[in-house]
Amino acid sequence: MGICSSRDSTHVATAKLILQDGSLQEFPYPVKVSYVLQRNPMCFICNSDEMDFDDVASAIEEEEELQPGQLYFALPLSWLKHPLQAEEMAALAVKASSALMKGGGSERSGSRRKTIIPFEFSDESPRRKVFSSVGGSGGEKRGRGEGEGGESLRLC
Repeated sequence: MGICSSRDSTHVATAKLILQDGSLQEFPYPVKVSYVLQRNPMCFICNSDEMDFDDVASAIEEEEELQPGQLYFALPLSWLKHPLQAEEMAALAVKASSALMKGGGSERSGSRRKTIIPFEFSDESPRRKVFSSVGGSGGEKRGRGEGEGGESLRLC
């Protein structure tokens, strides 16, 4: 028997935040929403899994934490009380896909363009939703044949 290691085994799931300008921030461990809002005061944070067509986007409470393996959006405060239209959802999907491709797509070449901020703090409807698939369960990267860069955003 020998010792084996894999580049994929060292991958750490991160909480991914798509900012209003389309840039990607990643957090390698849970981070409070209040910290993110200090850096982005003119927005609110919502989980992509909670976004529905023609439904109001709900803000994550400031004391809650962004969790590794989840995809989040920083949205303008003006979007807080109005239903998300199909065009807005499509634009967010494109923005997230682009940010994830820039962040994860160039990993093989060794030049990642994203921000990782390391710090520490001690019933389903039939409507279409935007889902994030960040490397599968546990945040693991998928193989090359399972999606470009192992991360995808799909519109269902």
